[in-house]
Amino acid sequence: MKGQQHKWSTANWLRSICHYPIFWINRRWAMFGLLALLFFLPALVEAGQKQASGESDVERFEHIQVDDTVQTVLTHPAFRGFAQFILPRANRRIDGAMPLKSIHSLLPYHSHIRVETTVDVLNAMIDAAADGQTIFYNFYPDAREEVPPSMNATGLFFFRGKPGAPLAIVCPGGGFSYVGSIHEGFPQALELSRQGYNAFVLKYRVGSGQHATEDLAAALSYIFTNAGRLGVGTRGYSLWGSSAGARMVAYIGTHGTAAFGGDDLPVPAVIVMAYTGHTEFSRTDPPTFVMVSADDPIVNLNTVERRVDAMRSAGIDVEYHKYRGAGHGFGLGIGTDAEGWMEDAIRFWEKHLPGQP
Repeated sequence: MKGQQHKWSTANWLRSICHYPIFWINRRWAMFGLLALLFFLPALVEAGQKQASGESDVERFEHIQVDDTVQTVLTHPAFRGFAQFILPRANRRIDGAMPLKSIHSLLPYHSHIRVETTVDVLNAMIDAAADGQTIFYNFYPDAREEVPPSMNATGLFFFRGKPGAPLAIVCPGGGFSYVGSIHEGFPQALELSRQGYNAFVLKYRVGSGQHATEDLAAALSYIFTNAGRLGVGTRGYSLWGSSAGARMVAYIGTHGTAAFGGDDLPVPAVIVMAYTGHTEFSRTDPPTFVMVSADDPIVNLNTVERRVDAMRSAGIDVEYHKYRGAGHGFGLGIGTDAEGWMEDAIRFWEKHLPGQP
């Protein structure tokens, strides 16, 4: 009847296509194609709906909140396989019920620890993992089953910047008894990555400055070997260290990576050293950024300033910053007169990048 709408049920659709001669040429193949279409149709419809709504199949992870506990970090699926390296364990078990607001008890050599900063860096790592990025690398990958167990407690956390941008390695402190990445490793690396640089945080062996520096040399060798795959630039790289970590980067700046078992690599463009009483240097040391607080209860201010003066007398470019009330292990120094030191350190590095006047 004119004007009557035809209802296209599945039965009507099947009945209609049977009227076409091509259907009778090879009914077997036609039915096979039809069944395949019906089988895949729900998946195709679902994919179209996801595309229309902006959804994707990328895994979604819950963000960490300031009121969460340590257990939330240790069991978070974004950190599967390396969660044990995020917080300073000091070779002992951590109470999972400990609030993140109380992790200062795990960092006895550090101060001005802010849970807001902790949560910020953890969620940045979670977002990177949700985006499909690899955020943790083993730099002893070829011998993981043969090396001493302590070597298996090492690795590199990667905070990506712009593809091909220069790299930096951040070595946190902890008196070689723990690695304080959560306070003075990840926050620095995150800031560097937000400025476009590719930043790594080194999880090294504790208990020995020699072994820790060997890990730094091995990590550098790994990055240089895999720079193309990692998408990082090696020219003009920098080393950043705090307290014990500052000793490690200074050793590399003075003696080179080969002296600690690594490949024979170029020296860094810049060394950044925070609150350390390290005294050794050579006339060929790289340009060095130094900072300390006058009220540091661990580092002797006169020791730091004597080294700065001696390096300058040797013709080394040294930028020295002395703060008043930041103490020791202040990390980013938020809430102290050291706040903003990273901007100064980045400018110092940029001054010494290749191609700069």
